[in-house]
Amino acid sequence: MNRSLAGEPWAGNAAQEAAPIVALLDVDLPGCGADAAPDACPAPAREANPVLRARAFAEPLLSAQLLDTGEEALAHADGVAAILAGIGAAPSMQAAAYLVYAGDFLAKPEEVVAKAFGESYASLVTHTRRLVQIQRAAREAKVEAQQRGEQTERVRKMLLAFSRDLRVVLLRLASRLQTLRYFAQSKQPCPGTLATESQQVFAPLANRLGIWQIKWEIEDLSFRFLQPEAYKDLAKALLETRVRREQAVEDARQALQQGLAAQGIQAQVQGRPKHLYSIFKKMQGKGLDLSRVFDLRALRIVVPDLTSCYAALSWLHEAYTPVAGEFDDYIARPKPNGYQSLHTVVLGADGRAMEVQIRTQAMHEHAEHGVAAHWAYKEAGTKGYAGVSAAGDFEEQVAQARKAVLRQLLAWERDLVEGQSQGQAADAALFDERIYVFTPQASIVELSAGATPVDFAYAVHTDLGHRCRGAKVDGVMVQLNTPLQSGQTVEITAAKEGGPSLDWLNTEAGYLRSQRSRAKVRAWFNVLAQAQTIARGREAVEKLLQREGKTVIKLEDLAGRLGFKNADALFEVVGKDEYSLRNIELLLRPTVQEPLSDEALAQRVSKGGGSGAPRGGVLVVGVDSLLTNLARCCRPAPPDAIGGYVTRGKGVAIHRIDCINFRQMAQRAAERVIDVTWGGADYGSGPAGKGAPLYPVDVIVESSDRQGLLRDVLEVLAKEKMNVTAVNTQSLKQSKGETAWMNFTVEVADSGRLAQVLRSVSQVAGVRSARRK
Repeated sequence: MNRSLAGEPWAGNAAQEAAPIVALLDVDLPGCGADAAPDACPAPAREANPVLRARAFAEPLLSAQLLDTGEEALAHADGVAAILAGIGAAPSMQAAAYLVYAGDFLAKPEEVVAKAFGESYASLVTHTRRLVQIQRAAREAKVEAQQRGEQTERVRKMLLAFSRDLRVVLLRLASRLQTLRYFAQSKQPCPGTLATESQQVFAPLANRLGIWQIKWEIEDLSFRFLQPEAYKDLAKALLETRVRREQAVEDARQALQQGLAAQGIQAQVQGRPKHLYSIFKKMQGKGLDLSRVFDLRALRIVVPDLTSCYAALSWLHEAYTPVAGEFDDYIARPKPNGYQSLHTVVLGADGRAMEVQIRTQAMHEHAEHGVAAHWAYKEAGTKGYAGVSAAGDFEEQVAQARKAVLRQLLAWERDLVEGQSQGQAADAALFDERIYVFTPQASIVELSAGATPVDFAYAVHTDLGHRCRGAKVDGVMVQLNTPLQSGQTVEITAAKEGGPSLDWLNTEAGYLRSQRSRAKVRAWFNVLAQAQTIARGREAVEKLLQREGKTVIKLEDLAGRLGFKNADALFEVVGKDEYSLRNIELLLRPTVQEPLSDEALAQRVSKGGGSGAPRGGVLVVGVDSLLTNLARCCRPAPPDAIGGYVTRGKGVAIHRIDCINFRQMAQRAAERVIDVTWGGADYGSGPAGKGAPLYPVDVIVESSDRQGLLRDVLEVLAKEKMNVTAVNTQSLKQSKGETAWMNFTVEVADSGRLAQVLRSVSQVAGVRSARRK
């Protein structure tokens, strides 16, 4: 009798022969199989055997360590490796079981594993540990109302991890089965959340992958922990009839074997294992008692080819009476996970029903091992989106197998979401808003519903999106605005260099569905436009420097003297026509006047005289042609009230009457103060007609700091036709946030108009005050 029926976990048969596609990749050395003792294998061979090498690496790390379930870490890893061997997984996969758990006890697991075993194993360690963390967090959530949503999220995360590396899911399945076996063997209570998750997530996942051995045992053990009384009653009832049932199955098996041989049909007839949970579900679903469940006497016929399947079925229906409505042809219509077999129920010689499955050896191998019998992981590392190459006939088979399984998992997630209650409609809506498509290397890419090949290219890599020029969907050339569907394979044709098309931003053309893709296209054109503006501004500045004979000036130094962070910032505002080149001219050609000596100044003051031609627009009362300078501290401009102060060697300094410096100097040397006034209104309007003179005025702007502030203020000043000759900015952190202080020197003919300009500056977003210094 199968041990699980008596309440003991199935220990597994000896490692079965790996499927051909797996065996091609991994061949054990003689005497160094996965189950060989380390001492029985020579040292060189042990190094070549990945399982023994990985176990030797992990043993010192895992010894005396416990997992969060209470299991011994090394024993758990041994059990996982044995389960993987039992389903025909490659030795490299069994070796990975040790490395994943060893990673929990390494400071930098990815780096250490990559150095010792390669990048493929390091990637597996990373993704598996991440998936374990997601599952643990979701399992520990206490909110019952979110249970379905959390389960869906777990499935989605598992799916995304699977898209990177199928081995992640196979390892998690084997690990969960080993944990359930541990609780059964130790007779400790299994946490309800763990058993529920095993039944609702892991068992269906194993079913989708077609791994029947793992599926039924997870179901049986979950059933044992979640419904212990029903499990014990059913196991006890089966135990009581064990001898009679086993004899009946053996009699039926021999009768079928002899009958098929008499018909010349080569076949192996086996008694099928008893699956407790499937028996329980059938009893509950059909309202049957134990004696009427067909699975209690079930046989399997394995034949060499497809023709023999239908020949065996024909003979069976002639030799026995078929039960109406109990025939299924899963060969013509395979199950979603790829399962193929003929199922029928016939009445035996004793009048009792028995279920018979008929399949080929290849179908049987797939039914037992599922995806493990059709999967190979090629460690290319040099090509493909996910480091998996799909070149050549063998690799093409591998890629197609991966795609088929991915499609089944996608269908499983959709079935799970669509099967939820109306209260979970939001989750279903979220699922409907996304699709999954494949790269040529069978890596999965998640996109929003209706996404196009251009969206796909940007999802893979921004540079690939920029250079996208064409696309194939399932091998057929399509337009770049073709909506994609889940399960399709997309291949991008890209130029060696270049950028996106402006047409892609046209929403009516339908090239881009994703806002993220659209933002990447806009960013590319923004950078292109900025580069063109900077180039235009640089050309204008360099031409000016050539005219002025100042080509030796460093552009970065020039920008700093003008108040810009760097030369590109200066070139950008010049290229946008937001900054006058006259400001640079004034910086390069300042007006310099020779100062009078004290003796000459004294002679002019003593001579007196009429009101001659004023200098700088200022008349010094009673003094003719006297040198005057506008004070920098207060920057006077008409019609400000002004006063003059005779300096030593620099003529008369003109100050505003309210200037603090002027008041202090007048108190110290009142004899140096003289009366001055602005020139007439028609001053400066000579024959040349060049207009009134301009006076430099300092303006202080206080604002909350933000990006683009200086540009916005300069735009206002430019609109007001206000010439800016110097800018100085400073940012300070205060209690109300970062404050920007900006000092502008502008040229005005009349300071009265300055008030109007400052009111316009005050309207700029973030500006708190704008005033004259």
